[in-house]
Amino acid sequence: MKSHETFTLIEEITRLDGSKYMEISNMVQNGRAELAAERGYIKQVRILQLNIPHSPHVVAYEDYVNENYEMPTEALDHFEEWEKPEKIQNEVNMVLKENHIG
Repeated sequence: MKSHETFTLIEEITRLDGSKYMEISNMVQNGRAELAAERGYIKQVRILQLNIPHSPHVVAYEDYVNENYEMPTEALDHFEEWEKPEKIQNEVNMVLKENHIG
């Protein structure tokens, strides 16, 4: 079953190797990332901005994620980093730019 998530925040995720990336997400997914950090699947997650505007770039990214990924439950046994083809990465970059991040 595909998801119907609405993204409302920007977070920074620190991978186990120490590298970091920005993700567009929501409070539920942030909670899953916190759980993944507690379980040792990622090093850390931190919210950079809450209540981001629901711009066309956010909608395009939501559509991509909702069509291609299922949201994890609390029973997660790994952390799945969402792959971003170039077109989708450009949408994420625009969301970061709109919110003066990065």
